[in-house]
Amino acid sequence: MSIGEAEDLPLFAASKKVYPQSVSGPFRRLKWALLVLCLAIYYLLPFLRWDRGPNLPNQAVLLDLANNRFYFFFIEIWPQEVYYFTGLLVMAAFVLFLMNAVAGRIWCGYLCPQTVWTDLYLAVERVFEGDRRERMIRDGMAWSLDTLWRKAAKHLSWVMIAWWTGGAWVLYFADAPTLVRELATFHAPMMAYVWIGILTFTTYALAGHMREQVCKFMCPWPRIQAALTDDEALNVTYRYDRGDPRASVKQAARLRAEGRPAGDCVDCQQCVVVCPMGIDIRDGAQLDCIQCGLCIDACDTVMDKIGRPPRLIGFDTEANIQRRQAGLTPIYRIVRLRTLIYLGLIAIVGGAMLWQLATRATAGLSVLHERAPLFVRLQDGSLRNAYSLRILNKRPEERPFALTVSGLSGIAIEAIGVAATADLRPIVSVAPDSSREVRVLVTVPHDTPLAQSQTITFTASDLFAGEVVRTQDHFIAP
Repeated sequence: MSIGEAEDLPLFAASKKVYPQSVSGPFRRLKWALLVLCLAIYYLLPFLRWDRGPNLPNQAVLLDLANNRFYFFFIEIWPQEVYYFTGLLVMAAFVLFLMNAVAGRIWCGYLCPQTVWTDLYLAVERVFEGDRRERMIRDGMAWSLDTLWRKAAKHLSWVMIAWWTGGAWVLYFADAPTLVRELATFHAPMMAYVWIGILTFTTYALAGHMREQVCKFMCPWPRIQAALTDDEALNVTYRYDRGDPRASVKQAARLRAEGRPAGDCVDCQQCVVVCPMGIDIRDGAQLDCIQCGLCIDACDTVMDKIGRPPRLIGFDTEANIQRRQAGLTPIYRIVRLRTLIYLGLIAIVGGAMLWQLATRATAGLSVLHERAPLFVRLQDGSLRNAYSLRILNKRPEERPFALTVSGLSGIAIEAIGVAATADLRPIVSVAPDSSREVRVLVTVPHDTPLAQSQTITFTASDLFAGEVVRTQDHFIAP
């Protein structure tokens, strides 16, 4: 190619519309099952109830922004426990890495929301416009009344699905039955309608129109996955050691009769027309492939019809193709150092989170030393420091906490505006699911030996449940 010819090439190649053909087989059935499961969870989970007792919401999964709480069945997460979300994100990353190490982009092919909703939209499209051939013919013809009503019905169905998708999303942020009633009567908060509108537009655009373009150009995971994969990961692979050279059934029979090589691939293009990404898997490993396995179903159907063994296309490795060409037995190493490391990391992070959940306190105590003044010398010679204590109650009922302080001989504590017991322990009542701040005065007798700064321990004890929480600060002396 000359320099002049190179300069005439366009800087942008317009994408061609992909018309995936329907196919049946084990991988397609698996995708249908996972699609139904994922959509059922997404749309119905907000309506699942979970009894947490009085004064608490009974929605199983709820992100209560108004009260700064996240509820997931029996788990309640406070804002200061955001590290649980960090842990979940870390675990999700390791699970993706593990899936990639086992079978490439199977997340993309089976569980990614873009794939799930695109499959749903394609199913709706086939209902109104037919399969691949019918859609291609209709798009190439002039508009007619039949085409108009079919496309209008399709797009209306797409918009309704997108609207329900946005509506289901906002139900995770408020009581679902109540919000549905408010939405229906136009009494819901304006922000709910705004977010439903945003998600309706994005779902309709991404699943209905952009489809494979999202996976090719917008999603970063294909690039990350390509950097993480190794030679032992199973990927959808055309077994060229068996398929090439390609020839029709009759040509292959004639070549074999002549003693010449002929592969099992009949070049029927079925693996291409069923691909939702519009690629030819026979061209080798490609960044666009989402490992959905639909080309495997299509190829197995053809192989069955012409009486040849299945899995000309299958989950395999390049190393195994080379082994078969050398007359060696294929080796599959799903369990290897890489997958064991990922499993170990998932177990460590998950175990740490479970341990933290099992041992976490339902109360908290924090202290802040007052700075002006740092200490006060009383008339009898004793020293006094002032502190602000904040007691946190994560339970749905009011709880009384007894305050004590230790660390120095003869040390005593007094809470401003709070009654004390006979043994001089201040009793602080904290309302359900809230915190309370009290100002306390800590006094040390004049004859107690003191350094300029000594560590003391504050303790808050629940008088009913017996839970004890502690925190430390410094007692300041001259």
